[in-house]
Amino acid sequence: MRCSSAAEAVSVITSGQRVFVHGGAATPLFLVEALVGEAARLTDVELIHLHTSGPGAYARPEHSQSFRVANLFVGENMRPFMGNGSVDYLPCFLSEIPTLFRSGRRPLGVALIQVSPPDRHGYCSLGVSVDVARAAVDTAPIVIAQVNPRMPRVHGDGLIHTSQIHRFIEVDTPIPEAAPGQLSDVERAIGQHVAALIDDGATLQMGIGAVPDAVLAALHGHQHLGIHTEMWSDGALALMKAGVVDNSKKKVHPGKTVSSFLIGSRAVYDYVDDNPSVVQLDVAYVNDPGVIMRNPRVTAINSAVEVDVTGQICADSVGSRVISGVGGQMDFMRGASLSAGGKPIIALPSRTRSGQSRIVHQLKAGAGVVTTRAHVHYVATEFGVVDLYGKTLGERARALIGLAHPECRDELERALHAAR
Repeated sequence: MRCSSAAEAVSVITSGQRVFVHGGAATPLFLVEALVGEAARLTDVELIHLHTSGPGAYARPEHSQSFRVANLFVGENMRPFMGNGSVDYLPCFLSEIPTLFRSGRRPLGVALIQVSPPDRHGYCSLGVSVDVARAAVDTAPIVIAQVNPRMPRVHGDGLIHTSQIHRFIEVDTPIPEAAPGQLSDVERAIGQHVAALIDDGATLQMGIGAVPDAVLAALHGHQHLGIHTEMWSDGALALMKAGVVDNSKKKVHPGKTVSSFLIGSRAVYDYVDDNPSVVQLDVAYVNDPGVIMRNPRVTAINSAVEVDVTGQICADSVGSRVISGVGGQMDFMRGASLSAGGKPIIALPSRTRSGQSRIVHQLKAGAGVVTTRAHVHYVATEFGVVDLYGKTLGERARALIGLAHPECRDELERALHAAR
């Protein structure tokens, strides 16, 4: 059913329903804005999503009686509202979120999505974000779509027949972009250290941000790299265009770049549009450690907020303040460690911008442990790389203190001595 306006499209949503919102660059901003405009008639509507684009006005305190938010990953737009009683975080491995929907543990009433226009066979594409949206579309009784010709048509699991869409609006507006930033000397040093660990023919997983971009920028001398990752961006695109990434050595989907969502510049979106060498698949499959481990030399590159001297990784909070989510870090850390020749890597600057050490004696009070000390292998800062696998707590502490900034090492040594 084509609707004359976004307000008409969302008018079917009723109080007490759980509404999935398509995330990342695929956030259907017109539908979300219209839903916020309906706040006066709604109570206790739960919005559930990964990180989204836009202001996220539904999370504002004045809408707390109308909307509750269950963040599966806390994006920048949600962080200011995390103290509100109506805005919460649901920790879950990214690979297991589709099961929340499919099993009925967290059943959906409505899915708000953004798609490409249908092809001649009536199939639209979820485009840049298949991730958990595939499961949402399959299980929600009502699917409301924002149809946008700017959304690339991406091969894989994201094809939705128009018969699955109950209401839709048509828009023609750019989808959100995330242009890469300038790399600092610290980030470039980390990139060089991590790149030295990566073998030719390795299968890469990496996220978005300065450190992954620095690693990717240091890989232009490599050959026959593959990509099987939950997401990628402009740094990976440069390697594809240079022929460094050809996916020729992969055992799972050889010849294809595999991911579950994308966010980057328009160049990324144009590259993936109707490109058969790129597939976007359900994240329950992409992030399954049993699938990941089947590729050779899987090298998983992930970041952290802080690392304690035993190797515990906090990646989703600053103390008790949640700033992101569990995401797929553990999915790929475990998958890489089980892969033949695989290398799970945590890479981070040694200090925060304010000069605080990110190698710490103890994690901050309330900090979440996303990756346990038993799962951690390689840790890298601008001062080098250590491999913690097979090391005792004492050996780990000495190795990790050597990765800290020189101005912070004495304090770490004193804290460690006092604890003993």
